Amino acid sequence: MTSRLPNNAHRTRLLSRRTLLSRGGQFAALLGRCALAGGALLPPAVITGCSNAAEHGMRQSGDPYTGSTFAFDTFCEFTVYEDEGAVAELGRLCARYDSLFDLYDESSDVARINAAGGKPVEVDPDTAELIQAGTEWSSRSNGRFDITIGAVSTLWDFTEGVRPTDAAIANALPHVNWESVHVNGTEVTLEDPEAKLDLGGIAKGFIADKLVEALRARGTQSALLSLGGNIFALGSKPDGSAWNVGVRDPNEPGGAGTAVVVTVAVRDCSVVTSGLYERTFELDGKRYWHILDPRTGYPVETDVTSVTVISPTSTAGDALSTTLFVAGTQEGIDLVDTYDDTAALFLDENNAQTPSARWNELGAQ
Repeated sequence: MTSRLPNNAHRTRLLSRRTLLSRGGQFAALLGRCALAGGALLPPAVITGCSNAAEHGMRQSGDPYTGSTFAFDTFCEFTVYEDEGAVAELGRLCARYDSLFDLYDESSDVARINAAGGKPVEVDPDTAELIQAGTEWSSRSNGRFDITIGAVSTLWDFTEGVRPTDAAIANALPHVNWESVHVNGTEVTLEDPEAKLDLGGIAKGFIADKLVEALRARGTQSALLSLGGNIFALGSKPDGSAWNVGVRDPNEPGGAGTAVVVTVAVRDCSVVTSGLYERTFELDGKRYWHILDPRTGYPVETDVTSVTVISPTSTAGDALSTTLFVAGTQEGIDLVDTYDDTAALFLDENNAQTPSARWNELGAQ
């Protein structure tokens, strides 16, 4: 879920950004707002049509309650109507899940499982639920998605531009096997003591669904949540119209001029994008990106630069977007069309768009 850094450096970076958010007040909210509207931190899937009042920190009657926080190594944005206390609860939940699932925090559930040397570990019920979902999606993907990719992913560093040796990858690859994961109630065991969980390909989707679950329990009927490239539209806008979500150009580096290549209108569903965006580096004239193929241990070789999935849940959208990216366009379309109420859009390096069968239907709600 986070880029690979030494533990102290990682926690320091999170602390400095969280300090900015806690002390920056309206500035932090504005910064997060710009990230969605075309600023320097534009995520793969972006919300379009921000109100000027919200962007300038002014709330008028009928305006939504908005807020942002930094968790899971990304800015999380919340837009909630008619529920003043919801934004604070969402922020608390993000902090809770960050502490449970952070691969590089030694006290997290995930890190404790990885360090247990094959012994069973008692974890939070939400952690057990996420890992169980991860094994199910790993099984469905036929090897294209695997939550034990951590044995290999922790060797790469896409922040500092570190490429592991071929020998290191070859030694780690046999330990990438989701079938070594066993969940028994709230007890999790990695049968292979050298295996490592990395839930980055599914955790934000799971968390988004948990946030929506919390909002529904409060009676909230209209909200838009963004966890980086994971967006969930709860219900519709108060006027009954759909939420507009744009997919940015995967060939652009980001920034104020970043183009949106397609916009979808959605209600009560998830929109998740995986693509070749910021987490890349070049070494000796070759470009490497963070989406690894569990079958090889290297960045995936694919005809795709971006995959966007519309689905009923963000957990499904997160796992599927990674799976489809690895599968490539043709196999990916065949796969996504087997799921009900689910659609995908594939972009290649020239931004040519290949939609699945239900894309136009689900993207124009």
